[in-house]
Amino acid sequence: MPKDYYKTLNVEKSATQDDIKKAFRKLAHQYHPDKSGGDEAKFKEANEAYQVLGDEKKRAQYDQFGSAAFDGSGGFGGQGFGGFSGFQGGAGFEDLGDIFGDLFGGGRSRSRERRGSDIQVDMELTFKESIFGVNKEVELTKTDTCDRCGGTGGEPGEAMETCKDCDGNGVQIGVQRTVFGNIQTKHTCATCQGTGEMPKKPCTTCHGQGVERKKQRLTVTIPPGVENGSMLRVRAQGEAIKGGQTGDLFVRLHVPKDRHFERDGATLLSEAAIGFTQAALGDTINVQTVDGPVDLKIPAGTQSGAQFRLRGKGVPHNRGRGDQIVLVTVKTPEKLTREQKKLLEELNLR
Repeated sequence: MPKDYYKTLNVEKSATQDDIKKAFRKLAHQYHPDKSGGDEAKFKEANEAYQVLGDEKKRAQYDQFGSAAFDGSGGFGGQGFGGFSGFQGGAGFEDLGDIFGDLFGGGRSRSRERRGSDIQVDMELTFKESIFGVNKEVELTKTDTCDRCGGTGGEPGEAMETCKDCDGNGVQIGVQRTVFGNIQTKHTCATCQGTGEMPKKPCTTCHGQGVERKKQRLTVTIPPGVENGSMLRVRAQGEAIKGGQTGDLFVRLHVPKDRHFERDGATLLSEAAIGFTQAALGDTINVQTVDGPVDLKIPAGTQSGAQFRLRGKGVPHNRGRGDQIVLVTVKTPEKLTREQKKLLEELNLR
């Protein structure tokens, strides 16, 4: 029965070679039998289709004669694509190597640099520190490059020698058995930890590890305008490892609520209470800002709930500073003398 390789890979007949490659990689990841939920039959079908469509000459033959050109019934002779013999030297060998690198942790064309672990710490800020930024010290106990050997793992002044387990390559080559046969894999040499060399005489401080555990004090710069729950990343201040990159430090910020202000992005919100007479006749009152107290003019006839904007008294941001909104509440007198009541009645205010 003729096979529709385009349908197998879920691509159109007009698909480019890149489209075909991407479609195959997606199916290979999905159906690989060594993965949970894999399907060997569908994996083989996808591989068979890719061996043809992934090669421009074979694809041209397929477009002209169909799958019969590759199953021995169309006069072209068997090509072995029904199983896995067509994999040898067939289309996409390098691509499959990349896929196996993802599936099995190795691969012919990929290697990943080793990296130390990240560290996360929590930091408390005052509300004002979160607005204007601050430099804060953090005390950590973590692995860092050995001061005595400078990270080489060898005693100062002593020579280094080529690692015998990896012949100085920093990686060890292994073989991973798969449904295709044996696939070559690479992993960091455990003996030299990827450096390719070993000290003739190990460092007396770190005993050849290249790193030591230290207590350190770091200064972390907190930028203006951070919010509660913000996470800052300080590069290369995490755990160090020999022969690899140092991890990062992540600082989670905790900002308490302030009794004077609420924050809405770059805008600060506050309240001010004024008396009945101040609201009716107008006045100048003193209000609190994060920069200190300022005067705010209350015009005559101000109603309770009126809002006044103090420009540039909010949170700093990349375009300047936000504003502060002051919500005014008019206090109604609770206790009036007889004379005060009489005066109000005479005024007959509505």
